[in-house]
Amino acid sequence: MKILGLLSRLIDYPNDELYFHKADISEYIISNEHLCNADKNALTAFVNQRFTDSLLDWQSDYDGLFERGRSLSLLIYEHIHGESRDRGQAMVDLLKQYRAAGLDIGVRELPDYIPLFLEFVSTQGNENAKGWLQDIAPILALLTVRLEKRECNYNAIFQCLVNLSEAEIDLQALREQVKDEKRDDTKKALDKVWEEEAVTFGGDAVNGGCPTDTGKPLESQRRDQDVPIQFIDAANKLNNESARS
Repeated sequence: MKILGLLSRLIDYPNDELYFHKADISEYIISNEHLCNADKNALTAFVNQRFTDSLLDWQSDYDGLFERGRSLSLLIYEHIHGESRDRGQAMVDLLKQYRAAGLDIGVRELPDYIPLFLEFVSTQGNENAKGWLQDIAPILALLTVRLEKRECNYNAIFQCLVNLSEAEIDLQALREQVKDEKRDDTKKALDKVWEEEAVTFGGDAVNGGCPTDTGKPLESQRRDQDVPIQFIDAANKLNNESARS
């Protein structure tokens, strides 16, 4: 289901490569046989608005939505397992599924990152793709109603994914569920998270040892690029130099 590849790119961080293909994207949406008319109209409206804004404004809005707080996290298992050990094992299992399909992750994203997951699912054939989408449909629906509550047109993409899954989801019940949720992306909410965050030592104890991108060393800090520290015995060095002289 190739449309999932496009939806993956629209959910991922916007960049120049995406931004300069508005006409191609709009044409593909309108002509796609898997989309209903309502989804075509909603996605076209999304493209018209986002690709009219400046790229910097779009990127800034994206950061505010998906990079702050956890309620709109694009990590599937964060919504299912939170910070429990089960999350690490779930990601290991998903990675095995990718590799069994002949795919491997060549980027620095966790396996449960939704755009990456959709890239994988887009290669699995229509029926298999539908099954994979149904597995995460509750998460996609939750993101749909939370974005809808914020009056953000990214909800059109997630609504489209729910529709493509053909899963039976009670969106109205979810709307009632999130109606009284407090925003977790405010400065006060984020400060509280930092205050309550547990301190761990010696690896990622929360995720069962499975590493995350948080606190990840830069490329220049890789262990294989380290210069070994050499300790010099100053007294012996002086004696050796004296003997040679």
